[in-house]
Amino acid sequence: MTPRTSKKKIAAAVAVTLSAALTAALALPAGGSWRPGPAPARAEELTKINISYQPSLYWALPFYIAAQKGWWKEAGLDASFVTFPAGAPQVAAAQAGSWDVGGTGSVPAVLGAARFGLVTVGITNDESKTNAVMTRADKVAALQKDPSALKGQKLLLTTNSTVDFAARNCLAKWGLKSSDMQFVNLGQAQIISAMMASNGDVVGVWAPYTYTLEEKAGAKVLCSGADAGAIVPGALVVRPAFAKEHPDLVAKVLAVYLRGWSWAKAHPKEAHDMTKRFYADGGVEASDHAIDQEFALRPTFGLGEQVRLMDRAKGPSELDGWLGRIGGFMAEVGTIPAAPDAKSYVDDSFMKKVAADPKLKAFATEFDKTN
Repeated sequence: MTPRTSKKKIAAAVAVTLSAALTAALALPAGGSWRPGPAPARAEELTKINISYQPSLYWALPFYIAAQKGWWKEAGLDASFVTFPAGAPQVAAAQAGSWDVGGTGSVPAVLGAARFGLVTVGITNDESKTNAVMTRADKVAALQKDPSALKGQKLLLTTNSTVDFAARNCLAKWGLKSSDMQFVNLGQAQIISAMMASNGDVVGVWAPYTYTLEEKAGAKVLCSGADAGAIVPGALVVRPAFAKEHPDLVAKVLAVYLRGWSWAKAHPKEAHDMTKRFYADGGVEASDHAIDQEFALRPTFGLGEQVRLMDRAKGPSELDGWLGRIGGFMAEVGTIPAAPDAKSYVDDSFMKKVAADPKLKAFATEFDKTN
């Protein structure tokens, strides 16, 4: 070996060694420690999936957290997102195949089940306290004392929605019929504008719009779903064809979603800040108080709780009962001809698949010490 050749080989070996060392260093986060977990899939290994939700809503937060943290890729998914202002158009888009898995209100979930077999595979949150009938602060005391004064008044709300269900239960609590008020169907943003312009006194809204009206229009809650004994769960839903053809992908989405909630509970300050950014991205400027209220008023459920709420070992599950009541309400008001049997569209096999798969379960529950 000549001196020149020897120098070239030594230089090449040093370059390879330095390159390997640099690669190893870059693979470690700051501090030099490595967090165990699924290795991110390469781009060519990712499976495309379309996720649907409604922007600036609390129950959609895990989708956003997962995107910010890179968890979709860790789960082997190339997630794209499609959003809708309310559940009815969201369900219609699912029937057309525009998205695969998503979150929505329980009323749209039942509507989709009745119309084309939309499958409910989990619960996003309990939003019973944040679907409410609101009015101006100076009218609350009088209306609570004599709810019959509501007769003949307009009620601005979004029909075929969770707040529609909550509002009708509030009327029943007060001994009123739905026909006693004039229901005016508007989008949530339209309702906010109407009330702030003094074009509506009694409205039905869901969070975070409840907080917007409290802070900017001086409105107060007259009655929530919880006040009227109406449980209002949010639903994780899947197109029936996608559920049948890709059960493993559905389970992965559920694992990512559950990981988001468990991380948020374990990191409240960071989750609070991330929620504000998520809402702002959707056009909703929420105050710190509003974000605090979201976390305080809306229970969410870990893997073990999800499995329990959908368990039918001793008869209809707790979720069956909640959705069955909502289906009855929808049939009563003529939205659907008859309430579908919850057993025909609530499927716990996907959540059980997460619980039975050691890797998926570990991924979903890494930050959740209750599972």
